[in-house]
Amino acid sequence: MRNLYRFLLGLACCFVLSFASAAVQADTALHNVRGFLPDLRFTLEAAGGKTVTQDDFKGKTVLMFFGYASCPDVCPTTMAQLSQVMHELGDEASKVRILFVSVDPHRDTPDILAAYVEAFDSNAIGLTGTEKQVADVARRYRVAYQIEKPKGNDPENYEVAHSRGVYIFDDDGRARYLAADTESVEVLTQGVKTLLGHG
Repeated sequence: MRNLYRFLLGLACCFVLSFASAAVQADTALHNVRGFLPDLRFTLEAAGGKTVTQDDFKGKTVLMFFGYASCPDVCPTTMAQLSQVMHELGDEASKVRILFVSVDPHRDTPDILAAYVEAFDSNAIGLTGTEKQVADVARRYRVAYQIEKPKGNDPENYEVAHSRGVYIFDDDGRARYLAADTESVEVLTQGVKTLLGHG
């Protein structure tokens, strides 16, 4: 069953990337998804019980990543990369926001997410919501995830499988690039700089 789901996760990623395979720019490994993925739109919750929507990021370039706070490998690695991208941007980082959307709303409260993302970068915002809200956003961007059954008698002891990738939106909220989690900091930084008008 687990191997089957891993296959489905890979298939979900390939499904998204296949839309844009013909539009990959020659000078970057980022996949150009303009016109293939929808604009930035969501209603989720941040720390302090604040409801957050796409309108809160008007005028900002957004790097959106789906994961969960107790993820052992992919999530912290990707967040560390995005933090390095912000460092490389220097003063321009003020024009960019990292959105970490949790696919584990049972364990990831808004305050837990805030502490998690702020450990990587002050411009990162952790977002969660009801199961339906999270599912709606994931479906909108073709993100696959599955919460496994708890192990033993501990309802908090379970694994979460999820597809990977960083979604990059321009300051008008339009989906522009999709980056695999294997992309380098240099490639990600160049993509963001292009959207900021310095590429």
